[in-house]
Amino acid sequence: MKIVIQRVKNASVTVDGQVIGEIGKGFLLLVGVSQTDTEAVADKMVDKICKLRIFEDEQGKTNLSLADVKGELLVVSQFTLYADCKKGNRPSFIYAGAPELANRLYEYVIERCKTRVEKVEHGEFGADMKVALVNDGPFTIVLDSDML
Repeated sequence: MKIVIQRVKNASVTVDGQVIGEIGKGFLLLVGVSQTDTEAVADKMVDKICKLRIFEDEQGKTNLSLADVKGELLVVSQFTLYADCKKGNRPSFIYAGAPELANRLYEYVIERCKTRVEKVEHGEFGADMKVALVNDGPFTIVLDSDML
């Protein structure tokens, strides 16, 4: 599983001209699922995200977690995180999880986040989504379950 975490001042996701998810201060999560991912992997990733201390304290040090700042989450599926660009100029997505698995684990991540974060919004799996954000910092981290 790969998750891109963007610390944001605000973010939203729109489908067919309609805003379906919107948050204030918190994280925009772009979630990519691989063929080998499981619920145990998702649990580990959600735990890491919720414990990351990347918000600034009174001294300007990144020392506060999502809970410390009452941050919100916007979770968006992003299979293109598994793009393989080794050959040619057209990416291959053979390492991305099959849609059924990816959707199940994406929904699982959302539900697990809801047990730890008060406000969790999300996109629509498989939809053509427009994502808007104000990146705070900018501060962006890529979490790869193979590296945890």
